[in-house]
Amino acid sequence: MKTYDLIQATVAAVRERCSLQPKVGIILGSGLGAFADSLQDKVAISYGELPNFPISSVAGHAGRLVIGTLGDAPIVAMQGRVHMYEGYTPQEVAFPARVLCALGINSLVVTNAAGGINGSFKAGDLMLINDHVNLTCRNPLTGPNEDALGTRFPDMSTAYDPDLSDILRKTAARLSVPLQEGVYAWLTGPSYETPAEIRMLKTIGIDAVGMSTVPETIVANHMGVRVAGISCITNLAAGISKVPLSHEEVSETADRVRGCFTNLLAHFLPAIAQVPRRQR
Repeated sequence: MKTYDLIQATVAAVRERCSLQPKVGIILGSGLGAFADSLQDKVAISYGELPNFPISSVAGHAGRLVIGTLGDAPIVAMQGRVHMYEGYTPQEVAFPARVLCALGINSLVVTNAAGGINGSFKAGDLMLINDHVNLTCRNPLTGPNEDALGTRFPDMSTAYDPDLSDILRKTAARLSVPLQEGVYAWLTGPSYETPAEIRMLKTIGIDAVGMSTVPETIVANHMGVRVAGISCITNLAAGISKVPLSHEEVSETADRVRGCFTNLLAHFLPAIAQVPRRQR
């Protein structure tokens, strides 16, 4: 069965449970899923109840699709995601983002917990992703292209939409929320990077590193949906941090910045709800 048909089957299952037409989608990374609980009139669907939907096995990823409103803006949120290190292919990792796009969103906000490499970053900072580097040598568009989803060779020169990024900067400034900015690198994990790898990443201009986000960004661009990216710098990377890296540290930092992160999203998502899709 073609990916397009699998997506439509999942979309049909979502619409059986909720008729709301979302305009903005958001993927909530490690420890950041609590934001979805702030949506009003929400319907929550476990990933396991949706056909073809991959299920996360990682702590801090609740594994629910939540559809509701934020002010007047209709929102669909993913509480958690899957990763390649769990044994999924890049196509499977990106499938949920394709479902969000097929539900009719105009913009997708991707969030993650990331290790800080930039020397000016500290744990707890939020970083606007202005570009990424894919260091996994894997791509969710590998294989036969389905023209119903997008073009064979999508342009990635503005993978993170400049208009959305500008709105995010202005929203953060208005709220007095400090917002760093930089380039995110995707590695497969699940082991954290070595100090030598971090030195290499710093040399090539990487500001933060993580194990997600890029596959979803690629397929959203493939389908003509705008993307904005936010990393929560939950720890300093190996060789920079003075303590061993752990997922517990990631979760603790995400909990600490929850209020600031939620406040930023609560104002940013409604602000982009009326921004149209890109012309394909």
